[in-house]
Amino acid sequence: MKGIVLGIANVIPGVSGGTMAVVFNVYDRIIGLISPDIKKIIRSWAFWFPLVLGMAVGVLAFSKIITALLGKFPVPTKYFFIGLILGSIPLIIRKIRSSKSESKNSAPAKYWFFLALSFFIGLAMVLCMMIFGSADMDSAKESAKSLAQTTQISLDFKTCSLLFLAGAAAAVAMIIPGISGSFLLLALGMYGTIMLAISTLNIPLLIPFGLGVVAGLIFGAALVRFLMAKIPSYTYAAILGLIAGSVVLIYPGFASLTVILISAATLVLGFAAAYFSSRGE
Repeated sequence: MKGIVLGIANVIPGVSGGTMAVVFNVYDRIIGLISPDIKKIIRSWAFWFPLVLGMAVGVLAFSKIITALLGKFPVPTKYFFIGLILGSIPLIIRKIRSSKSESKNSAPAKYWFFLALSFFIGLAMVLCMMIFGSADMDSAKESAKSLAQTTQISLDFKTCSLLFLAGAAAAVAMIIPGISGSFLLLALGMYGTIMLAISTLNIPLLIPFGLGVVAGLIFGAALVRFLMAKIPSYTYAAILGLIAGSVVLIYPGFASLTVILISAATLVLGFAAAYFSSRGE
């Protein structure tokens, strides 16, 4: 079930897969697992296999349902995701306190500094993605359609390099909580192309993109592992700031009284789902 939510999050622009991993308390284990250590990966199959299976189901099946809900009921659906994010905050605070108690050199002011810095960095990224990713989605999909349905696709070095770099950038973004990998693809003008390539199983386009994703995951996970090993409490404080900043990107505002009441219910539902799934961790 957690994998399904992660899969859905990774295909919706504006929703961070990394944030959802934090929400359901699987972020640390995922980061620790993403490495070239094949034996370690095989030993942990009981964790990652159902998670990956759920992500596949989320991408292929439930993402269509969520996309439909976002189209017909955008405000209540987005408040559900906001509820998920808010419900994860107690868990992150517990992790900060736990890491801080294990550290001999604790400086409370630094926690607030890292939290505030990452919050404003998240806001700056949101602003940049909104500015550079504001191109018409329909035109992006049309250009992707013409590319993906071409019988003879010329994948020269430049095209493969762009697909590889787009995959790597999206993967790093997916690992960092608060940053949407799919929104980054949208900002790069690659979202429509990749989504259509996935839906039509266009292998020539997916191979260089997939290789980039693998490279980005390994690099991003190594960076996060390093930070968690050296400064765990500060890293969690920065994660808290990033996911708090991501709420600004998702926030849809309000409409009628009926929408407000329904949105309040979905927000509480999302909060409860995140809070109780991580309770006792």
